[in-house]
Amino acid sequence: MILPDSGHVCRGCGSTGLSPVLDLGMVPAADFFPLAATPVGLAESAYPLRMDLCAFCGLAQLAEDDTRAEEPRGIEPAALREQAADAVARVAKAGLLRGNSVREFGSPHGGTWVPLLTERGYAPTDGAADVVLDCFGLMHEPDQRAAFAERAAATAPDGLLLIQFHSLATIVAAGQWNALRHGHFAYYSLSALGRLLATAGMSITTAWRFDLYGGTVLVGARHGTHQPDAAARELRTRETEYTEPAAVRRLQQAADEHAEALRRWLTRHAAQGDRVFAYGAASRAVALFSLAGVDRGLITAVADASPAKQGHRMPGTDVPIISPDELVAARPDLVLLTLPDLLPEVRARYPELDGCWIVDDPADSTVKGG
Repeated sequence: MILPDSGHVCRGCGSTGLSPVLDLGMVPAADFFPLAATPVGLAESAYPLRMDLCAFCGLAQLAEDDTRAEEPRGIEPAALREQAADAVARVAKAGLLRGNSVREFGSPHGGTWVPLLTERGYAPTDGAADVVLDCFGLMHEPDQRAAFAERAAATAPDGLLLIQFHSLATIVAAGQWNALRHGHFAYYSLSALGRLLATAGMSITTAWRFDLYGGTVLVGARHGTHQPDAAARELRTRETEYTEPAAVRRLQQAADEHAEALRRWLTRHAAQGDRVFAYGAASRAVALFSLAGVDRGLITAVADASPAKQGHRMPGTDVPIISPDELVAARPDLVLLTLPDLLPEVRARYPELDGCWIVDDPADSTVKGG
């Protein structure tokens, strides 16, 4: 039996009923990419990375974070842009887009939904708005209760608050343990999100599910007490088996098996003389590379479309980050894709690499040809 960690309090409800469910040990900061020429330093791997689960409100959360946020903005994937357009269209079809003002709480990952609203006649404002947007922004807030209160205050009395998040149920069901990272302070179930909204005087009215990242949820919330519609109730019921403490603790096994399988696969191809590269210097790849002990002997370089990351290296490793053009010019034998959602986009954009793509799949601790 794992006892609650009384040294910390829940970021949502303030209780001390926290239990560790996933512990990755000491992992490099996922948002600090050193210059490629700098030597690998011990300080890059000196930060604990652990997920706790609150027994009272059900919020899964980052236990502690001693890192300093320096996250370079990445290039917004086409899949994310397409999903945003789909989401706004669904909200509009449901007749929920009312009023004429919009406000957005942004995410360090970049991207914005505001143009999708302005083309429908909405005007951006810094005050209370008829539609308030938060797409993957809330999870970056250390004080979750204060963050929800701030967004509630930004929503007009009859306004609509839209919150999109990567579902904890998806993370558990698909074994996506590397969703845990420094700077991401909360991992939501629909029920935990509902409790946080209630503390801010709001309630969930409806919800939609999307396939992005294996399963993301968009919630619509309003001031006051409302009964969730059938769609929100169904999503909440479906997530229950994956948000119980015993289920969430299975992430530990998923992490251990995934890292071991990747190490074996890379070692085998290195022994065969294959030149393996990777695509996507994503934050979730940092913990995976750390646990798997990746170095340049296993992965020659990682390509990324973000100019802010090129010329740097993966945290805690000597693996440099290069441009996609450099990747194509290198004529790799294999390219490990760290973000499965990017596969349609990269296959279309880089036909020269057809037949090289290998998708990293934490769901079954294997890598798959793309």
